[in-house]
Amino acid sequence: MRKTFMGVKLRALRAERGLSQTALAQALGLSPSYLNQLEQNQRPLTVPVLLRLHRALGVDIQQFSEDEEARLIAGLREALADAPEPIALPELQEVAAQMPALGRAVLALHRRALQAEERLETLALRLGDDRSEAMATRAMPFEVVRDFFFAQQNHFDAVDRAAEALAAQAPRVQGGQLSTWLMERLQHRHGVHVLLAEDGAGAKRRFEPGPRRLQLSATLAPAQQAFQLATQLALLEAADTIDALVDAPQFANDAAARKLARIGLANYFAGALLLPYGTFLQAAEALRY
Repeated sequence: MRKTFMGVKLRALRAERGLSQTALAQALGLSPSYLNQLEQNQRPLTVPVLLRLHRALGVDIQQFSEDEEARLIAGLREALADAPEPIALPELQEVAAQMPALGRAVLALHRRALQAEERLETLALRLGDDRSEAMATRAMPFEVVRDFFFAQQNHFDAVDRAAEALAAQAPRVQGGQLSTWLMERLQHRHGVHVLLAEDGAGAKRRFEPGPRRLQLSATLAPAQQAFQLATQLALLEAADTIDALVDAPQFANDAAARKLARIGLANYFAGALLLPYGTFLQAAEALRY
């Protein structure tokens, strides 16, 4: 697994909980000197420490690490909490590192078991009730989309390339100043007229397909306007690329999750258009950052 240094987040968490360094060290079963080294990024934040944070403070370990192994270990630990005999952490680490497919299968079975229990409880409560049958328990759309982005490690090469290709056609200006070019492209390429709405309570962006009208909140800062314009442009110019990505099994029977995923990918496109990775990397290398 990659070494993860999260000293700043660890210090922020401690301050948020109002704990001294000694108190947090005691709660985690660590020495104060070891915790100090973690907070100063002199030691990596390991999976065992992440799990201690989860157990002691109820912390979502994903705010500290996006590592698939850490996520899988945490899930396995929860799924196997009621196993006939305790399963040691090294065994869970071995499964996550060497047999991740097996680990994911165990989590899937655990999830199905929980869903079956919920359905049975619902049925037991409704025996003799003539109300219409409730929908089967399933993951919420945002959970499906979250897992989709996590499985891809929040990287979609096809979307990046499409956004960077468009960015190459744009003038070299700051994000907020790019709004004019984006508006012109929406107007000339797609016949979309952009309006600014004075009603601050409205949505940030509302597109009306019929009259080809895009309404943006006038309360948005220039850079925010550019982001919303780029998002709409993504839904028009990169629709095929986005649709190909959401044409995945997890979205087959979930229209809400599919719609949410399209918006998420359009936002991803907008970010890549406003700050192209290739250009950013070249600048960072040139400045030896």
